[in-house]
Amino acid sequence: MSSPPLVVLSVCLGNICRSPMAERMLAHLVWERLGDAGPTYLHSESAGTGGWHVDEPMNPPAARELRRRGAVDEGFQARKLLGAHLDTADLILTATAEQLEVVGGLRPDASSRAFVLGEFGRLLADVEPAGLPAGDGTPASVYGRGIALVAAVDAARDGSDPKPTDDLDDPWGRGDVWFKRTADEIEAALEPFVRLLLPTHSSAPAA
Repeated sequence: MSSPPLVVLSVCLGNICRSPMAERMLAHLVWERLGDAGPTYLHSESAGTGGWHVDEPMNPPAARELRRRGAVDEGFQARKLLGAHLDTADLILTATAEQLEVVGGLRPDASSRAFVLGEFGRLLADVEPAGLPAGDGTPASVYGRGIALVAAVDAARDGSDPKPTDDLDDPWGRGDVWFKRTADEIEAALEPFVRLLLPTHSSAPAA
């Protein structure tokens, strides 16, 4: 965790619904601002605390909802969360408080950069943008701004526990309306994060 791109790891139970949706929606939001240069600035990935679906594609309704929003679903394969994934992540976003506890059990030293997704989105409102490094639009400066942003959200948390309403309901086995609702909640948390991380569409240097 010392150089760009900023690595964001999304975690859920089986890694076929909520966390892959978060992974690909975050990548899409970054792409909307930076185009194909996005992965140079931020790498979005995901994993599940359970290993039942390893190497499977994401759940079809999740993939449909991503495509409906313009995000990419192709090439996804589920994987089980390992300590090594946590070691390389600059920001860890779990679907629920239960999965946050799993993260803490694997890597107690990751607690300052691990949040329930809804908790993270809620606390972003307490971050003062003027207190973040302005940067110069390079991957290194965006990385530094991202690390400062994660630290600011952790400071806003001030040791408090997530709220029950921060959890993302599991849409697995439910209709498309549930997947839309899940995607709306994911976007509501991630869009302000991307807006703070990349405050203008011209964050990337001109080619």
